[in-house]
Amino acid sequence: MTERAEVSVISLGGKGSSLSSSSLYAIATGIAQVRIDSSALDRLASSSSASHQPPSINCRISLPETLNLLESRSFFTVLLNKLLISSSPNIRTVLPVRISEALNSKCQIDFEPLDVTREELFVLQNSSAALHGISAILDHEFTALSAIVDAFAAISCEASRADVAAFNSMDSGDGVSAKEEVGVASDMKVLLNGSKLVGKVQSESFSKIPKVHGSWREIVKLVHSKTRVELNSSVKLVNAEGLAVRSVLLPLYDLGKCSLNRAKSNLDSIADVNLRSSLAGLFEGKCPSSARFTSGFKLVSELGLEEDHEKFVHEVNVLLGMVWNIVAWEVITAFFALEGLEWREKSEKGVEANGGGNVKVEKKSEKKKKVVLGKGTSVIVQLIKDRLQGKEGVAIEGSGLEKWVEDLLLLLDPKDLDFDTLLQKVKEIVESNESRRLPKLPKGTRDFAKEQMTIRKSAFSIIEEVFERHGATALDTPAFELRETLMGKYGEDSKLIYDLADQIKLNHRKLLDGMLDICGVPSEKFRTICSSIDKLDKQSFEQIKKEMVDEKGLTVEIADAIGTFVKERGSPLELLSKLKQEGSKFLGHSGSVDALNELDILFKALDKSKCIDKVVFDLSLARGLDYYTGVIFEAVFKGGTQTARATKTEVLVSILGDDLTLAAELATELWSAKVKAEYLVNKRVMKHIDRARESRIPWMIIVGERELNEGTVKLKDVEAAKEEAIPRSKVVEELKRRLNQ
Repeated sequence: MTERAEVSVISLGGKGSSLSSSSLYAIATGIAQVRIDSSALDRLASSSSASHQPPSINCRISLPETLNLLESRSFFTVLLNKLLISSSPNIRTVLPVRISEALNSKCQIDFEPLDVTREELFVLQNSSAALHGISAILDHEFTALSAIVDAFAAISCEASRADVAAFNSMDSGDGVSAKEEVGVASDMKVLLNGSKLVGKVQSESFSKIPKVHGSWREIVKLVHSKTRVELNSSVKLVNAEGLAVRSVLLPLYDLGKCSLNRAKSNLDSIADVNLRSSLAGLFEGKCPSSARFTSGFKLVSELGLEEDHEKFVHEVNVLLGMVWNIVAWEVITAFFALEGLEWREKSEKGVEANGGGNVKVEKKSEKKKKVVLGKGTSVIVQLIKDRLQGKEGVAIEGSGLEKWVEDLLLLLDPKDLDFDTLLQKVKEIVESNESRRLPKLPKGTRDFAKEQMTIRKSAFSIIEEVFERHGATALDTPAFELRETLMGKYGEDSKLIYDLADQIKLNHRKLLDGMLDICGVPSEKFRTICSSIDKLDKQSFEQIKKEMVDEKGLTVEIADAIGTFVKERGSPLELLSKLKQEGSKFLGHSGSVDALNELDILFKALDKSKCIDKVVFDLSLARGLDYYTGVIFEAVFKGGTQTARATKTEVLVSILGDDLTLAAELATELWSAKVKAEYLVNKRVMKHIDRARESRIPWMIIVGERELNEGTVKLKDVEAAKEEAIPRSKVVEELKRRLNQ
């Protein structure tokens, strides 16, 4: 571990000060020393002297047997903070001072039995110091892992020549895609920007990176917010908290499994057989196997159901250690897959220098092929090289492969001081890269790709035709509004959805409000709960229930009551009849009765119009805009997947060579004849064919040297893969004839 020249100091107990997970981690690892603020010592001294109650209880500060050194020191850091923020009298200065002195000694802390006051004993017994201390360690390392894991996965994408098309297909801004998933995909593109190594190898461990890492980011933020509160809360008689750490288990497991699979893929990608064999041996001996990792996950999951919270968080810490090891091995295998030959030669030279004279280093006569990494990943790889070579760029004498690996494992340990440098560099790359500075879409808006625009235009043309058939007239409204108008008029979910209609989902706003009132939702929360309910077409009720309870403050009972209503959907007349039956809770609510009567009239009219079979009465339909006061509906497209052409081009003029003037001449003739055409000038015939296939252009006019000499062109039917020679003078006439067939 790298030595630090200066040790920072963290003050506790002062006015406005608080203990963070990162501060606790620094104290527990010995990177920082702790100092008790003088104002806290003065307050404790005056409080204890005023009570005139001498210590009367002899006790020993006992630690759970499972704690390691780091966890033990975190225990005492939390205990110190709890003593300093306690509002009880009879908390003397002697105990906090002894703990701070012991923490600053950087050794295992073990107190002999000591006399304490009743108030001090209360803090010692009820501070849950082990639980909160280990939770803070987890929080700090969770956050660090969240910040670094994308960069390591990006290097793996290059090492394994992975298909990264999934990162480009992530939606952004329409409210459907998960925010963190989109963020991960964006950061991966930043890291891989300019890379010539990503390829076409398809694997779930790569395509699922946005989903797995996005879920991890989301849960880490939740744990972080709760941990900060618990670290700085006063001592509780009963520890009734719903451990936030429990929620990380499955995302942590998914993260580790995908990383392990990528590490194995990286190993398989190492071209040098000897290097691959040597590294695989180290990998099998030092990296947790899939079976061992799964076994550890099952153990922790079972402990999560028990009441021994301290043992549970300790085992979560053990599992996290496995994940850190796996992630470290992922980047190690990726590094040697990319830089393998060079570092194998260096390691063998090192062994030779140490007496391994029988090692033969093969000389490579061929020139090393230039490896073009992404703008972000290249920086990370260079940092790893610098670590292995020393700051002056000179390889450490006598270092073989195993020593390289050991040094990298240290670098990728969050307790290593150089790790902070690596972490900071990754953050700088993601935040400052030029592709990150592209314009960002406002929330609730989105860009549409060319294929999507084709479908949208088709959909809107159908919608407009139907509206006009029924007497509608057109108007256009501004693309923007005054902020005060929107803030006063719209709820939190201010988006409208237009889809091609095969079916209409329908509800009534008064019925929805009545339902919330009946369930016991406070009126001021109607709009925010509506926005949660409106997500039921994309998320399960259990997910929505968690949001309503954990984030929006409903009780579990109210959320369950809402669940019994929003699951109701079906035939309009049948469901309406059920809601109007004697004993229905809606009949005792005036607003709901009005809604039921209005729906009765509407459904009878729809029945007479012979289109009621197109309507589903759905109590989960809830738009978030305040101006919806009556019937609310949304159109739902039920059709299968549509394949749309982004272009209307009918023919691709393909010039096999570099004669741009010939391309312009032919294309102009076609445009003058009202034929939709585009051209491509390239010497490689497959470039032209790929372009036509990708854009689904039905015809090609191909002109090469032979065609020029013969005064002909080739007319190619792309889909049928058939072509024939046509006189140059007849090409427009023949093409139009075939297009009209």
